[in-house]
Amino acid sequence: MGLRTDPVIFSVSVALTVLFVGASIVFTAPVDALFGTMSAWIITNLGWFYILGVTTFLIFLVWICFSRYGRLRLGRDQDRPEYSRLTWFAMLFAAGIGTILMFWGVAEPISHFANPPQNNVEPQSVPAAQQAMGYTLYHFGLHTWTIFCLPALCFAYFVYRRGLPMRVSSIFHPFLGDRIHGPLGRAIDILAVLGTVFGVAVSLGLGTLQINSGLTALFGVEFSKPVQVLLIAVTTALATTSVALGLDRGIKRLSDLNIALAVGLLLFVLATGSTLYLVRGSIEMVGVYLNWLVPLAFWNDTFGDTGWQGDWTVFYWAWTITWAPFVGIFIARISRGRTIREFVLGVLGLPTAFTLVWFSVFGLSAFDIELNGPGGLVQTVVVEEDIPGALFAFLDNFPFASVVSAVSVLIVIIFFTTSADSAALVVDMLSSRTQEGTTPVRQRVFWAVTSGVVAATLITATGRSGLDALSEVVTVIGLPFFAMGFLMMVALLRSLNDDTVPEAVHHLPTLRVHLPRRRMPRIPRIPRPADGEPAPGSPRWIIPRPGGPGTERPGPERDHSE
Repeated sequence: MGLRTDPVIFSVSVALTVLFVGASIVFTAPVDALFGTMSAWIITNLGWFYILGVTTFLIFLVWICFSRYGRLRLGRDQDRPEYSRLTWFAMLFAAGIGTILMFWGVAEPISHFANPPQNNVEPQSVPAAQQAMGYTLYHFGLHTWTIFCLPALCFAYFVYRRGLPMRVSSIFHPFLGDRIHGPLGRAIDILAVLGTVFGVAVSLGLGTLQINSGLTALFGVEFSKPVQVLLIAVTTALATTSVALGLDRGIKRLSDLNIALAVGLLLFVLATGSTLYLVRGSIEMVGVYLNWLVPLAFWNDTFGDTGWQGDWTVFYWAWTITWAPFVGIFIARISRGRTIREFVLGVLGLPTAFTLVWFSVFGLSAFDIELNGPGGLVQTVVVEEDIPGALFAFLDNFPFASVVSAVSVLIVIIFFTTSADSAALVVDMLSSRTQEGTTPVRQRVFWAVTSGVVAATLITATGRSGLDALSEVVTVIGLPFFAMGFLMMVALLRSLNDDTVPEAVHHLPTLRVHLPRRRMPRIPRIPRPADGEPAPGSPRWIIPRPGGPGTERPGPERDHSE
């Protein structure tokens, strides 16, 4: 067929995807029950593992960044970055959690504001607002980007410094060796393909609900399955066009456009809202985030045991980890030539800083509307549970609400388009024989269409409950990836140590030198002579006193001819 794929990875991944979609349609209730039970068990019994794991990954990355390994370049020593820092940031952000910020920017702060995670705080109060921002920033700050940064760093290192294929199995080369090209390596890559396809399908479904809600608020479009399927088709068509144009002409241009529109929306809310209040609050939220970061990094809800953490934090980490192969490979693909220190600081620092500003502006504005304005957001988000419509209910409180809402819909569409086409590019790398993703266009188009078909099929078959079921599926699929994270740290550290130790010294055998024991000759003891008499058997040397007669000793004759 003219394809350049790994037949096993490609065919098995496609077969399992079709099998899952068919089973979800035909056996909806049993499939939902199976994955629901497994997901609930993971969240209940392994929640502590997720909390400890992400915090461990973060500590490891910070240490790697500032250690002697930070000077190593992700590529050959003479390689330099392909993209500018601004373009690089826009691309990694658009492919990362840009979609999530649009979806949860208002909804999560308001949810925690109305229902505080800790019961000792009065709902809809100032302490509740501070706690809500602390938890929200914890969910979308350093910890989320840690989940993306660790595999991305491993991909970039093993691909660009070791020359291995752009696959998840390449990370485990220090353990498996050439067996990464065998059945075990292919099994790892198949799992990565499935996790990426399902994770993107969930996000496409959530984005479709948000876009449909925005169109309903703007033009009265019916909130229904046919409309949502049509929206998925439009988003998939845009993603297919973008992925066909390639990384530089398609994804890069869309990412630049989208980050410009997102920054424009942020500045609009900042300028037309309570500007002074938002500026002061954004600075204060930095302190709130730092104050809550360490306690929440190790918090497991041990004493309260309310189940809140399983519904929010553990689910976030489990869902995010299914995106890790996709986002990690994409970030590695656009980061060749950067040093490890620049890479870690950029991937962790820049998106976290933008996330902090974004949630500070939108979250504090939402609190201002509830505490000092007309309110209504708690009613929409918590009482009516209209989370997709939270952003548009929020924008109704600002000037030019219709125009700004339309721009927001466009931003959401482009965010989900960049996520879909980036995922298609990455899945194509995982299932192909090539290293740089230079495959036939039809392969990348196939994976873009597949993600759209999976999302549309589930919406058509089971509606929103189908997306909930798929969320439970990615939670189950994400568990092996989470366990792999610890192996990734060990594999990366071993390889980094090999690179920083000189080759000749690293392979120099240990030498043991055995010196013979030598005994010093004994000096005979000379008896002390009597006054004025030499010792018996000793030469009769006359040692004149200093300055006495006979102290003038002629020196040796020297040749002065030279």
